[in-house]
Amino acid sequence: MKKVVVGLSGGVDSSVAAAILHNQGYDVIGLTLWLMKGKGQCCSEGMIDAASICEQLGLPHEVVDIRDVFQANIVDYLVSGYSVGITPLPCSQCNKTVKFGPMVEYAREKLGSNAIATGHYAQIRYDETTGRYNLLRAVDRNKDQSYFLYDLSQYLLSTSVFPLGELNKTDTRRIAAEYGLTTADKPESQDLCLVESNGSMRAFLDKYLAPKPGHILDTTGKILGQHDGVHHYTIGQRKGIGIAAGEPLYVIELDAVNNRVVVGDRTKGTQSQCTVNRVNWVSIAEPATPIRAEVQIRYRSQPVPVTVIPLQDFRVRLVFDEPQFSITPGQAAVWYEGDKVLGGGIIEQFS
Repeated sequence: MKKVVVGLSGGVDSSVAAAILHNQGYDVIGLTLWLMKGKGQCCSEGMIDAASICEQLGLPHEVVDIRDVFQANIVDYLVSGYSVGITPLPCSQCNKTVKFGPMVEYAREKLGSNAIATGHYAQIRYDETTGRYNLLRAVDRNKDQSYFLYDLSQYLLSTSVFPLGELNKTDTRRIAAEYGLTTADKPESQDLCLVESNGSMRAFLDKYLAPKPGHILDTTGKILGQHDGVHHYTIGQRKGIGIAAGEPLYVIELDAVNNRVVVGDRTKGTQSQCTVNRVNWVSIAEPATPIRAEVQIRYRSQPVPVTVIPLQDFRVRLVFDEPQFSITPGQAAVWYEGDKVLGGGIIEQFS
C-alpha cells in the first residue's frame, strides 16, 4: 500500500478525500495544521472534527503546531499590505508556504511518505511530452480552486493528490453521507478563516492597525467625506464607503502615502493593462515571447482574453483585449489555456 498524508481541516471536503483514499486501499494518515493562536478560533472546532473523522475511519491523526508560521506568513503579510493601501490575497500564499510546503516536509521527514492529499477542487496531470505537472481546473467549475493554487511549484504538484478534482460538490456530499461521515452535513466556510474568526476583515485589521482619519475625494480633488483608515477600503468597493451621492461611486484609488481614498464612477475604475510580480509559471516553462491566454483577476471574475508579456525579475505585463474594472493591487491574476493553469502572480500596479 502506498502511504499518503491527507490534510484534514475538519470540513466535509478533506474528510471525503481521506475516506476515498482509505477506501481505495491507501495507507492514510490524517494531518491537521494548527494555524491560529487563541481559544475559539476556527481551527479549534476543525481539529476536533478532523480527529473525529480519523477515529471513525480508523486512521492515525497528527496535529502540527505551525501557528508562528501562519502569523509570520499570513497575519503579518495581510496587515503589512493593508497598511500601505493594497488588498492582499492570503489564500495562495497560505497554500504554498503554510500548508503544502510544511505538509510535504512533515510527511517526508516524520511520517515516511512522499505523497500528500487535500480536499481542493482542482486536478493534476503529468505531461510526458513536456515533463511537467499540469494544474487544471476542477470538473465542478463552481467549486474550482485552481486560482488559489497557481503558486505551487512543480515539486509540490508532483507530491500532491486531489481526490475531489473530478467530483461535483453534490457528489462529495453524497459520498460523505454514504460513508456516514460526521462532517457530511457540516456547513461550508463562507469567508477567509481570519474573517470568520474575527467577525469581519475590519474587526481583524482593527486589532493591528490604529484609526487614521483622512479625506475621501473625487477624481477632481473635491472632498466628499472622511474615512478612518485607508486599510478599511479596497479597489472596486461600492458599499460601505460612507458618503451619499446621486450616482453609484466606487473606490478607484487608495493613496496610503497621503492617506486619501479616491472615488469615482465605474468608468474611472477600468484599466487596459497591469503589471504582475512574483510570477510562477505552472504548467508551462516561462515563455520567451508574449502569449495569448485568458486571465482571472479575482477568484470569482470571469476569464477574459489577454496578452501576457514576460518581463524581467518574475514579472509580466497583462494587456487586456477590453479594459477591466476593479484591478486590485495585492490580488492574484491567474492566466489559463482552457482548463490548464499557465501561470499567475500578484497584481503590482495598473496603468
